[in-house]
Amino acid sequence: MTIRRATTADMPRIDDLLFQVAEVHHRGRPDLFKGGAKKYTDDELAGILADDSRPVFVAVDADGRVVGYAFCVFQQHPNNHVLTDIKTLYIDDLCVDEQARGTHVGSALYRYVLDFARRSECHNVTLNVWSCNPGAQAFYEHMGLTPYRIGMEQIL
Repeated sequence: MTIRRATTADMPRIDDLLFQVAEVHHRGRPDLFKGGAKKYTDDELAGILADDSRPVFVAVDADGRVVGYAFCVFQQHPNNHVLTDIKTLYIDDLCVDEQARGTHVGSALYRYVLDFARRSECHNVTLNVWSCNPGAQAFYEHMGLTPYRIGMEQIL
């Protein structure tokens, strides 16, 4: 397996994986997430792939098939009255193909993102995980992440 920056040639497989993530969220919270939804249009996805402030990495198996991705975003808060101006790499989305889960693709992607963040002189790596996805939460905790902020709701 290799991990590299995603290109527009990867878009069809990225779309497949984005759909898998959307379905996990829809099953967990159908009140919030639409079923069968596509997260990005082709133009939006192409724009993200071309944006160095939003790097996307793909894991590619020995057959050249994209089996996972990590969408990342650099974040900083310059001149903020409350927050320090640290550089953060936020993982907006990390997905491993359902058929490749349990083969350490997610671990390899996450470690690659960590190394990229270190090379980019980031202070930390952050992400959000939905409470309706306990498998993802357990994976991230296993990778060494700890909660630093908790979102709460009351449904009316």
